[in-house]
Amino acid sequence: MYGHIVTTGISFGTALAITISYSTNHSVLWAIIHGFLSWIYVIYHVIFH
Repeated sequence: MYGHIVTTGISFGTALAITISYSTNHSVLWAIIHGFLSWIYVIYHVIFH
């Protein structure tokens, strides 16, 4: 069982991106899009906001 990687569910980056996106834009559609981009959006938000 060592080295087993979880491949289902959402990652912390995805949950963080959705939360940041929704609190900033108040839009479910943008939250879903940013959820797919996950860490890219989180890094963008940290750098530019």
